[in-house]
Amino acid sequence: MKAKLAQYKNILLLHLIVLIFGFTAILGKLITIESDLLVWFRMGIATIILAAYIAFNKSTLRMKKGGVWKTVLTGFVIAAHWIFFFEAINQSNVSITLAAISSTSLFTSLLEPIVFKRKLLWYEVILGGAAIVGLYFIFKFELDNKLGLILGLISAALAATFTVINGTLTKQYDSQKISLYELGGGFLAVTAYLLFFKGFPPMSDFMLSPSDWFYILILAVVCTAFAFVVSVEVMKELTPFTVSLTINLEPVYGIILAIFIFGADEQMSPGFYAGAIIILSTLFANVLIKKRLKRKNTTPPTLID
Repeated sequence: MKAKLAQYKNILLLHLIVLIFGFTAILGKLITIESDLLVWFRMGIATIILAAYIAFNKSTLRMKKGGVWKTVLTGFVIAAHWIFFFEAINQSNVSITLAAISSTSLFTSLLEPIVFKRKLLWYEVILGGAAIVGLYFIFKFELDNKLGLILGLISAALAATFTVINGTLTKQYDSQKISLYELGGGFLAVTAYLLFFKGFPPMSDFMLSPSDWFYILILAVVCTAFAFVVSVEVMKELTPFTVSLTINLEPVYGIILAIFIFGADEQMSPGFYAGAIIILSTLFANVLIKKRLKRKNTTPPTLID
């Protein structure tokens, strides 16, 4: 009985974390500063919070030199992903951006065979084709939001890139240290970008409104540092199938929240929702197919060597 209650508790916590991840896009629309500065604040504050958490738990921050460089450089990719993500929201809206981010699995299925030197699986080809059809529907019916959709797709490609890289890093290093150095690396990357390419913002840009500070702190503390720590703990207790299926609900939760909070600004055409449903269906189908194949202990047939 206690085991079941603990499992239900972890499932609820996982849904809470996914809801928090979906709420990130809402905060991106509510915060009024530019995307690069927003990511600078987010990664800087989250780095401090996560470093304090690790130190409080008396864990060492040390990592092999090679591991530090790999995670720091991956942080550059994460920073770029977030900048494109928030800029996509600025150029369109939350729904368009989250629909584009849903294509991350498509990009991941293309990158994984290259990085892990494995064969391309038959169902990844089919689901990838279906996702492209979904994107076509969105492009066709949301021409006014084309720039936001393109930026969202770039963000999704970057998300797939660091996800695949993390797949190799987690086999060698502790997940908390990986996240700390990635966040720190991303913070340094955005700082360098602001200094050398854009000119660091004047002090007046740091005089944010109380609402902006409030939303940024929620974004950095709750949606980044807290969500990461809790998600790591929850994922230790739940099956990969449960975790994968639940995480796919992030764009669903985000779009529902956006419609509820922003109302008419998030009302899209029927073609958009048709495309979004197709893309989301491929995400769930991917998880279910993998679960069935694993249950049968069968190696999935391949198409391309």
